[in-house]
Amino acid sequence: MSDLPIDLEPGLAERLSRALDVEGKLPRALDTLGPVKDRDVILVDGAGEMRARQLTELGARVTLVESNGPTRFDAPHGSADVVVAFWSAFRDGALDQVGQARRLLRPGGRLLVVHDYGRDDVAGLRGELPEHSTWSRRDGPFLSQGFKVRVVHCWWTFETHEAARDFLAAAFGSAGEELAGRLTRPRLSYNLAIYHRTFGEAQA
Repeated sequence: MSDLPIDLEPGLAERLSRALDVEGKLPRALDTLGPVKDRDVILVDGAGEMRARQLTELGARVTLVESNGPTRFDAPHGSADVVVAFWSAFRDGALDQVGQARRLLRPGGRLLVVHDYGRDDVAGLRGELPEHSTWSRRDGPFLSQGFKVRVVHCWWTFETHEAARDFLAAAFGSAGEELAGRLTRPRLSYNLAIYHRTFGEAQA
């Protein structure tokens, strides 16, 4: 689940991975907020490989940890400069996981958490979700904990209108078909929130 925002059967997941953020805005934003180049980065729930590959291509030294099971966040104290998570972890602010990230980070370390932001085409397909509303409010679970938020405006981009219609119908049924009928270009707007926070003071 960490590589993609939704669970899909393998064929549809592969199609979405090709369509999602083809401009590479999300990895670039992570490097800007980290940065991650030449730094030790812990990636939470990155077993799908796509996100680990993107971070490695940016020059990060990536270590994978899991957010569930008996070995969750199993990495040495103070072993990372940056902790990055996509969608599956730090849901609703998850205070216990924020505490674990703090343990892993060196002084001045950065926690970068990616979730859907909403206010886009994709939100209409997924229905009412807290990440589309309360999570990004000042009194929400992230900003009230000292996080800041960077919104990244991405796209699901398909080669043709037909390819977009086929994917949306297969993945989302009638809601997908309805949205496909309104598209003027073969892409869907998709906004992502990167909640980011620094822990401790960097050594002089």
